[in-house]
Amino acid sequence: MRIVIFCHSVLSDWNHGNAHFLRGVATELVTLGHEVTIYEPRDGWSVTNLLAEHGPRPLESVRVAFPALRPVRYQLATLDLHSALERAELVLVHEWNEPELLRAIGRHRALRGGYLLLFHDTHHRGVTDPGSLHPENLADYDGVLAFGSVLRDLYLSRGWARRAWTWHEAADTRVFRPLPGVAREGDLVWIGNWGDEERTAELNEFLLEPVRRLRLRARVYGVRYPEKAKQELALAGVEYAGWLPNHLVPRAFAAFRITVHVPRRPYAEALPGIPTIRPFEAMACGMPLVSAPWRDVEGLFSAGKDYLLAKDGEQMTVHLRDLLEEPGRASALGAHGRRTVNERHTCRHRVEELLGLVEDARREVAFAEAATA
Repeated sequence: MRIVIFCHSVLSDWNHGNAHFLRGVATELVTLGHEVTIYEPRDGWSVTNLLAEHGPRPLESVRVAFPALRPVRYQLATLDLHSALERAELVLVHEWNEPELLRAIGRHRALRGGYLLLFHDTHHRGVTDPGSLHPENLADYDGVLAFGSVLRDLYLSRGWARRAWTWHEAADTRVFRPLPGVAREGDLVWIGNWGDEERTAELNEFLLEPVRRLRLRARVYGVRYPEKAKQELALAGVEYAGWLPNHLVPRAFAAFRITVHVPRRPYAEALPGIPTIRPFEAMACGMPLVSAPWRDVEGLFSAGKDYLLAKDGEQMTVHLRDLLEEPGRASALGAHGRRTVNERHTCRHRVEELLGLVEDARREVAFAEAATA
């Protein structure tokens, strides 16, 4: 099958976590024999910031780490959609694309047909800022892939899409796996961006304060940390190490004993059942994980077996202390989480789900088109 993917970037994961999953999915599709072409804007926000801060070397590193991915970097004003979509059978358009591009691809589908067109939504704005979605841009799309059931249900109940399916993110286990030979560098590592004040209080309660109280050797990787945040890290005794290319994260996990998950407030409160991709990746590496509150309403994992859940900062401190003092328990927790990911939540699993729902969608679309012919 010829598959075309339009996304913000697979080359850059600078403040762009969706690149993690898309890289894994595209690699699995290629491995299964599908022809995959990825289009990303040449001047995308993520890659522009990455180049400004780190130069071109990280992009070369990604090309080496993901040899099957050779995205076409386009400029919207000169993009030839007729050529890009020639022979396409499945087209995936990620939500972080220009509205003009969304509309243009929809018009092409309406006029030319011949392929299944799906919109891929992996953001909380459907709940937190629904006015920004402009569902009229999706009028000619065949359906929506939403990264959680609550978001899928929103598309259907509000009439934003004719069809919608739940398609969770998952770990790229070709990259995320245990690395037992790495030398230990500390106790706790956290990998995540500071963000837009969506979890500032939570980071203080569930990360900085427990580290301070337990006097842990801790390190944080991420971008968009304001000076005040860096100062708070330093006061808590946490080393701030800046941006880390995502394909190097498994080594960072291997160098530490434990990690935590601190969901952004929209995911913890308005989008239950969506853990985002970091817990998948940590567990794939066999990393003992303690999470701040989130509601696993879709039963992706088993709290207490795959990870520990802390209701507040006090319980987070207790969980971290216990796991650090009981390495056997920590090892068992990490092994159980890794087993769950390998059995249910890899990019290969998601590709198999995608191929199955594509067949279902094709039948639905063909029936609907025949009924209106």
